[in-house]
Amino acid sequence: MEIREHSTVVVALRLCLYALLAGLLVLAAVRAGDSAHPVAVVAAVLVMGAVSAVGAASPRVNRSRRTAAMWLAAVSAAWLVLLVLSPDGLWAAFPLYFLQLHLLPVRWSLPAVALTAGAAIASFLVHSGHITPGAFIGPLLGAAVAVATVLGYEALYRESERRRELIEELIATRAELADAERTAGTLAERERLAHEIHDTLAQGLSSIQLLLRAAQRLIPADSPASPHIEQARAAAQDNLAEARRFVRALTPPDLARGSLAGALERLCLSGAVDAPKVRFSVSGTPAELPTPYEVALLRIAQSALGNTLRHARAGRAEITLSFMDTAVALDVVDDGAGFDPGSVRGGRDSGFGLPAMRSRAQSLGGTFAVESAPGQGTAVAVTLPLPAPDERVPRPRVPRAAGSHA
Repeated sequence: MEIREHSTVVVALRLCLYALLAGLLVLAAVRAGDSAHPVAVVAAVLVMGAVSAVGAASPRVNRSRRTAAMWLAAVSAAWLVLLVLSPDGLWAAFPLYFLQLHLLPVRWSLPAVALTAGAAIASFLVHSGHITPGAFIGPLLGAAVAVATVLGYEALYRESERRRELIEELIATRAELADAERTAGTLAERERLAHEIHDTLAQGLSSIQLLLRAAQRLIPADSPASPHIEQARAAAQDNLAEARRFVRALTPPDLARGSLAGALERLCLSGAVDAPKVRFSVSGTPAELPTPYEVALLRIAQSALGNTLRHARAGRAEITLSFMDTAVALDVVDDGAGFDPGSVRGGRDSGFGLPAMRSRAQSLGGTFAVESAPGQGTAVAVTLPLPAPDERVPRPRVPRAAGSHA
C-alpha cells in the first residue's frame, strides 16, 4: 500500500524533521564526552544518522508502508542503543514521534508513539537516578503535541480534499448543464423551425398545388394559360419538395434514423445497467405520422421515462404506442413509488416536466393525463387526433435523386 503525498508543504515539513533529527544527533555527539562511553555514543550517533539518511534519500520509504515500517524499526533500534548510552538521546524522541505518525497508519503509529514515549521516560529515569515530574511531562507532552498536530492536519486535509472534489464535481456538473442547455436550445429551435416550415410554407405550397391542379381541370388543354399553370404547378411541387427537405434536415436526430417506433425502441434500450427494465410495444397498424406528431410523442416519451429513472425508483416500465383509426396514443407506465398529481400542480410540477408534456399534446389538439398515487406507480397517457388522410403531410424522406420530387 502506498503512502499518499499530501502536498509540497508536507514534503517540506518532513525534510525539516530530518534536519531536526540530524541536529539533535550532532548535539548528542558533541556532548558524548560527558558520558561514560564517549566512543560508543559517537558510534551510535553515526549509525542512527546513517540509517536516517538512507530513509530520507530513499523514495520507497515514502511510497510503501512496509518499507517505512522496516526503516522506522531500524531507526528506533539505533535510537534505543543511543538512549542506553547517553541521556541526550532523549531529545531525538520528538522528531521520531512525527515520523511515526506521518509514515505509519494510525493503528500502528499511535502504539509506536506510546512505546517511544515510554522508552524516553525510562531512559530519563535510569540516567538521572531519581523520579521527577519532568521525566513524565516532557516526553508525554511532546507525544501529545505531535499526535494532535498530525491528526489535526490529516482531518483538515481530508476536509480540504472533500471540498476540492465537491468543487470539481460542481464545475463538471455546471459544464454538463450548460452543454445540455445549449443542446436543448438548439434542438428546440430546430423543432420550432421545422414546425413553422411544415405548418406555413409546406402547407401553403401544398394548397397552391391543389388549387393549380383544380384550375388545370377547369381550363381546356389547348388554352394559352394551360402551359403557365403547368409551370406554376411544377414550381410549387419543386418548392414543396424543397420545403419538405428542410423539415427533414431539421428533424431531431432520434427520428432522422427511422420511424417513431424505432426511436422509441432505441430509447427503451438506452438505459443504464441499474435502470429499470423498459419494454416497448406497438398496438394497431403503424402509420406514418406528420413530423410534429412524431416529435411531440418522442419528446413526451423521453420526458416521462426520464421522470421514471430519476424519481420513481421503479423496477419495470413500459412504453406503448397505439395506432387507431382517428388517433394515435402513447402510454408510459411504471411500477415505481408514484406521487400525488394534485400536489404538483401549479408551480411545483415543473420539476416533473408535466407542463411541457401537456403543452406539447395540447398544441396538436390532443389530450394529456397522469394517473398516479403514492406507492401505486405512475401512468402517463397522451392521445393525438390524426388529421384527415387528405390533410396529412407525412415526414419527408431523403429523395433518391437531386432532381426528384418528394
